[in-house]
Amino acid sequence: MNEDQDGTGTEQDEEAERIPAWRAGAVHLAALDTDDAELVHTWRSDPVAAYEIGVWPRSLTATRERIERDSEDNDRDDFLVLLPDGTPIGYTALTDQNIVDGTAEVLLLLAPEHRGEGHAVPALNALVDLAFGELPMYRLFAATHTANAPALAVLAASGFVQEGVRRSACLHRGRRHDVAVLSLLRPEWEKLDRPRAWETEA
Repeated sequence: MNEDQDGTGTEQDEEAERIPAWRAGAVHLAALDTDDAELVHTWRSDPVAAYEIGVWPRSLTATRERIERDSEDNDRDDFLVLLPDGTPIGYTALTDQNIVDGTAEVLLLLAPEHRGEGHAVPALNALVDLAFGELPMYRLFAATHTANAPALAVLAASGFVQEGVRRSACLHRGRRHDVAVLSLLRPEWEKLDRPRAWETEA
């Protein structure tokens, strides 16, 4: 820390602590910002993540532009997933929101170094609780490769039910892949035997 010229204050080199928009005990959700572009770009460029997402990784510039554009989209909400100490461990989003029909798609991507640590289910639960507890959603859906066992297990643990398969719906590295479609309805969420995000605030 350095003294100001008048000697009455200090300058801090570290960024201000990120303020979570949604606290859910094990994880917090903070609104995604353009300053997060490098993090998101790194996570999306991971070969495993690229396969699971089923999309070609974007350049850092394109990722930043996409975040800026999405921030003005009223049909989606994008969040950085944080540990209670503020460590960013992934990204999640509620996209294609249709308030009239009460539907939206959920997305979740964890940083490679934080996979397998038990954060995926709490992160997805936090997003689900936001969708059903604060927004008028009735049906949430997700899509992933049928061979993506970890993602399917996380979705199932959060209450999602597989409702069908889109055959050969994704092309990745010259191969066609089937895509599983899963959903969670509000009545099913209401019956889940687990604390809600607002009951586990940390």
